[in-house]
Amino acid sequence: MKFNELGLEEDLLKAIERSGFEEATPIQSETIPLALAGLDVIGQAQTGTGKTAAFGLPVLQRVDTSKRAIQAVIISPTRELAIQTQEELYRLGKDKRVKVQVVYGGADIRRQIHQLKNNTPQILVGTPGRLLDHVNRKTVDLSQVQTLILDEADEMLDMGFLDDIEAIIAKVPAERQTLLFSATMPKAILNIGEKFMTDPTTVKIKAKELTTDLVDQYFVRARDYEKFDIMTRILDVQAPELTIVFGRTKRRVDELSKGLEARGYNAAGIHGDLTQQRRMTILKKFKAGQLDILVATDVAARGLDISGVTHVYNYDIPQDPESYVHRIGRTGRAGHHGTSVTFVTPNEMDYLRVIEKLTKKRMEPLKPPTAKEAFAGQVASALAEIDDLVAKTDDDKYADQAQVLLEKYDAQTLAMALLNQMTKDDASQVPVKITPERPLPRRRNSGKRNGYRGNNKWRKDNRGSRNDWRDKKRGGDRNKKDRSRDRFERRQKGGKRNFTIRTKQD
Repeated sequence: MKFNELGLEEDLLKAIERSGFEEATPIQSETIPLALAGLDVIGQAQTGTGKTAAFGLPVLQRVDTSKRAIQAVIISPTRELAIQTQEELYRLGKDKRVKVQVVYGGADIRRQIHQLKNNTPQILVGTPGRLLDHVNRKTVDLSQVQTLILDEADEMLDMGFLDDIEAIIAKVPAERQTLLFSATMPKAILNIGEKFMTDPTTVKIKAKELTTDLVDQYFVRARDYEKFDIMTRILDVQAPELTIVFGRTKRRVDELSKGLEARGYNAAGIHGDLTQQRRMTILKKFKAGQLDILVATDVAARGLDISGVTHVYNYDIPQDPESYVHRIGRTGRAGHHGTSVTFVTPNEMDYLRVIEKLTKKRMEPLKPPTAKEAFAGQVASALAEIDDLVAKTDDDKYADQAQVLLEKYDAQTLAMALLNQMTKDDASQVPVKITPERPLPRRRNSGKRNGYRGNNKWRKDNRGSRNDWRDKKRGGDRNKKDRSRDRFERRQKGGKRNFTIRTKQD
C-alpha cells in the first residue's frame, strides 16, 4: 500500500518521500488508518518493521502546532531507542514544524529542564525512569496529553519498568488514545491492554513476516579460537559497507573491537559500561559512514535504527532465538538487501536448529575463505578505492610532483606501493587474542539441559548416581550427616583415620 492511500497530510507525505520510503510496511498499512481514526491499538511487530513511523505519522498528524503543550508522550525502554525515535519524528514532522524533545537518564537533568521550560515540546519521548523523575519534579505537564505510546513494551517489562509506567499513566488524562507495540505478547502485556486501553484493536504481523526474505542468512561452523581469523577473511571477501558485529559479553566486544583495529579495520565497540557521551559519539560516526564496523552487545544494540547496514556478523550465537531475530533485523531494512553470518561452535549446532525453526528459514553453510581469497578481496577493494580517488582527482597542483616520481620510479613500482599501502596484508598477520568463553550447553531433544558441568548444574539423577558411587567406595550407604560426623571425629583425633599413637615407652 502507498502512503498517499493512508489518509496522511501533504506535509507528512513530503517528509516520507524525502526519506526515500515508497510503500508502507504491513504494520504501517494496518496501524496508521486505525490510529488516525482515534482507536486504541496493540501492535505486535519486531524491531525493524517500521513501527516508529506506524505510530509516529498519526501522532504528528494529530498534533496542533498552535498549541504550546505536550500533546503526545512516547515511552521507550532504552536511551538509544528514545533518541532515535525523537530524531525520526523530528525528521518526519519538520515540514509541519512539530516540536519533539527527548529525555533520558545518564544526561544532565538541569539542561533537560531548561529546554522543557524554554521550548515546550508538543511530543515528548523518554525512558520510564527519567520521565517519572520529571513528572515528580513537576517539570512536565501531562494534563493535556491526547496520545500515549508504549514502545517495545515487552522490553520495558523485562527491565522492571512496570511500576514507573503505571505511575506515568496515572498522570495522563483518562480520555486519551493509547498505542502499544511489542515484539511478543506475554500475559503481562495483555493485562496492560485490559487495564489502560479502551477496546483495543490488535494488529499482529505473522511469524513468516518477522524475518525478511531480503536477508541472506549463513552460518560458519568453527571452533572458538578459529572464529576471529575466519571473520576477518570473510570481511575481506565480502567487503561490506556498514557492518554490525555482535558479541555476547562486554569483554568480548572490547577484545573484538581492539582486534579489528589492530588488523587495520575501521571499527569501534559499544556496550553498557561506556559513558552515554562515548556511545553517542560512536553511533554518530557509524551513522555518518565514518566508521565501517560497529561491535556491540545485544543490550547496546537494542532498538538501533541505522539505515544502510549491509552485513550482520553474529560472532557469538545468541542464547535465545528471539535475540537472533532482533540482530539480523539491523540489516535488510526499507527494501534493501542484507546479509547475516553466524559463527557456530560444534556443540552449538542444536541452538542453530532451534533458531531455524523459529524463523522458518534454513541458514546456508558458508565455507571459510582461504588466505589467498582474502588477499584477493583486499586487492579488489583497494582497486575500487583507487578508481574513486582517480575520479575525484581533477586538480593539476600535483602534476609537477607526479612527474618527479615518474622520473624516479617506474609506474608499476608506484602502483605496487599504493596497493601495498591500501591493503591490510601485513596487518592480517598481527596476532589477536580473543579470550574463549564458556560455550552454550548442549541441548537434548526435549530442550532441557543435560548434566553440563560448565555451570555446575547437574540433573538430580546424575547427582544421585555420583553420591551412590562415592558412598559405595567409602564403604556403605551413609548420608551427608553421617559423613560430616566422621570428618569431625577424625579432626578431633588429629588425623584422617582412626589410629593409635604409640610412644617410645609402648
